[in-house]
Amino acid sequence: MRNIIRYHRHSPYLIVGSFFVGIVLFAVLISFFYLPHDPYATGIATKLIAPEFEHPFGCDHEGRDVLSRVILGTRPTVLISLSGILIALVLGLIIGSIAGRVGGLIDNLLMLLSDSIMAFPGILLALVFVAVIGRGMLSIILGLGIVFAPSYARIVRSGIRQLNNREYILLARLIGVKTPRLLVVHLFPGLLPQLLPALVVGIANMALAEAALSYLGQGVQIPLPSLGNMLMEGQSYITSAPWTVIFPSLFLVMYVLGLYFISEGIRIKYGSGGTEK
Repeated sequence: MRNIIRYHRHSPYLIVGSFFVGIVLFAVLISFFYLPHDPYATGIATKLIAPEFEHPFGCDHEGRDVLSRVILGTRPTVLISLSGILIALVLGLIIGSIAGRVGGLIDNLLMLLSDSIMAFPGILLALVFVAVIGRGMLSIILGLGIVFAPSYARIVRSGIRQLNNREYILLARLIGVKTPRLLVVHLFPGLLPQLLPALVVGIANMALAEAALSYLGQGVQIPLPSLGNMLMEGQSYITSAPWTVIFPSLFLVMYVLGLYFISEGIRIKYGSGGTEK
C-alpha cells in the first residue's frame, strides 16, 4: 500500500513529462520514415493557407506544409540537445573528477576556469563559439557542450568531495582499489541523484539555446527546418498567419516543459539526500 501511495504521489510529473517528450520523440522517429508532404516544396496556391484537412497545420509564406516542417524540424533540436549534453557530461565528469580527487591548486584553477565560463550568459558564449569556428550543427553541439560543462563539473566535484569520506570509499581505498575503478564503480553511481535532474534540465536548456541560435540565424541554417528558424521565418506573419508560429512553438514548449517535469519527478523521487523517499 505504501508503494502504491508513493507511486501516485510522484508519478504525475514523470507521466506528464514523458507524455510531452514522447510526442516530440515520436515526431523525430517518424521524420525518418514518413512526412505528409515535401517540407521543401513551395507553391503560390498554398501560400499562407489556414489549417485544413490536407494541411492540418496550414502552410507558411512560401506555401510549404507546416506540419511536415515541424516534424522534420524536431530532429535537429533533439539531436543537438542530446549530443550537446553528452559532451557537457563527459567534460564535466573529467574536470569535476580531477578537481574533486586531486584538490589543492589544480582544484582551485579548474573551478576558477569554470566560474569564469559560467559568469557569461551561455547563449552569448555559444554565439562567440559558433562565430569563431563557423556555423553548422557540429559547431553548435561543440559550443553548447563546452558552455554547459562547467555546471556539471561543479556538481561532480561537490559530490565527490562529499563521498570521499564515506566508509565504503575509505574501505575501497584501503584494499587498494585504483582511482579509475573507484570513480566509475563507487563514486559516480552515488552522484546520480544529484546529476540526473541537472542533466535532464540541461537537455531542455540546450534545446532552448539551439532554438535561440537558429532564431538569430546562427544555428541550423535554412532551408533545413528547425523549430528556431521556423519561428524566425514566421514572426513577420504572426498576425496574419499565426499558425506558422504557434505549432513550432507548441512542439518546442512540449519538449522543454516535458523535460522540466521529468527532472522534477526525478528530484522528488530521490530527494536531496540521494535516496528514494
